[in-house]
Amino acid sequence: MSEVLTVECPTCGNTVIWGEISPYRPFCSKRCQLIDLGEWANEEKKIPSQSDSSENDNWSEEPE
Repeated sequence: MSEVLTVECPTCGNTVIWGEISPYRPFCSKRCQLIDLGEWANEEKKIPSQSDSSENDNWSEEPE
């Protein structure tokens, strides 16, 4: 018998079975999936970068 893998829904924290039984995995539902997508679209979430945006404010194509 194989072990059932479960994860937490990143939006609401509900337990989700990682398998074909959960078509919206890692989300528990279409609603949670759309909430997450909306947060990315509104730039409420972002992937951190190593460079600080203020370093790029003075960027120029002209050599110094």
